[in-house]
Amino acid sequence: MIRVIASDMDGTLLGDDHRIAPETLEAIKEAQEAGIRFMIATGRNFKGAMAELQDTGLVCDYVVGSGAEVRDPMQNVIETRVLSRELCRRVYKSVKKFPVSVIFCTDGYDYRVGTPEEVEESLILELQLFHENMTREEILKTSVYRRIKENSKVVSGLKEMEEKKIPVYKIFLFSDDTDMLEQIDKVLGENRDIAVASSFPTNLEITDVRAQKGPVLKNYIERLGYAMDEVMVFGDSLNDLSMLEMDFGATVAMENASPEVKAAAKYVTKSNNEHGVAYAIRELLKRQNV
Repeated sequence: MIRVIASDMDGTLLGDDHRIAPETLEAIKEAQEAGIRFMIATGRNFKGAMAELQDTGLVCDYVVGSGAEVRDPMQNVIETRVLSRELCRRVYKSVKKFPVSVIFCTDGYDYRVGTPEEVEESLILELQLFHENMTREEILKTSVYRRIKENSKVVSGLKEMEEKKIPVYKIFLFSDDTDMLEQIDKVLGENRDIAVASSFPTNLEITDVRAQKGPVLKNYIERLGYAMDEVMVFGDSLNDLSMLEMDFGATVAMENASPEVKAAAKYVTKSNNEHGVAYAIRELLKRQNV
């Protein structure tokens, strides 16, 4: 019997409008009323996750930063797995040889290297990668752009972050040059102390090897007294593979997921724009007669 449901956010729980649909929220609450524990498992930091969830009334557990931080339903930090100063230096030394945007993700803000003007250009480029049909002027008017800008701080480099003793949860790279990203991935793959994943073909996400959604989720649910076969997980992108490849009770890929993600999952539900999480939850409740 499934007693825990854990879901990714972007491309899974959220529609392409980056919102959680009322139908999906209602299905989650139906599951919770039936005694099922709900968890978020996202690459976003906690602040970024709450930007979309704070007005929903949803109370749940959080695995954020791709596994770098775990919070309980009271939003207390239970554990963190940050990148050490040494690992940050080694990764940064490897990637700064390439013309790629580097973002240091923390528990609060995203720190971007460059001048304020360079950082603004990188923000626009980042959003244009995901919204190809939008012009610069249209992007500047979006709520997504305003949210990302408000959540970003400018730094001169890694040394400034070290001086301020800012813990780094994840290093985020993006570029429309996917061949270059493949080269970077190969270079970073030689480092056994880190995990490299991606949410889109145009990005790489680097964490401590211990900070991956699947192993972190397994550790957390077992501490709470649940077994792996009592867990259902949802995902759509490569940074969800660490969950979908594990032997949880039900591993579910979205219809909009990449072929590799679908192949790893035991089941495929409807797309994120068709409320696939809600559909699968309600099918589960029917089968469990609750």
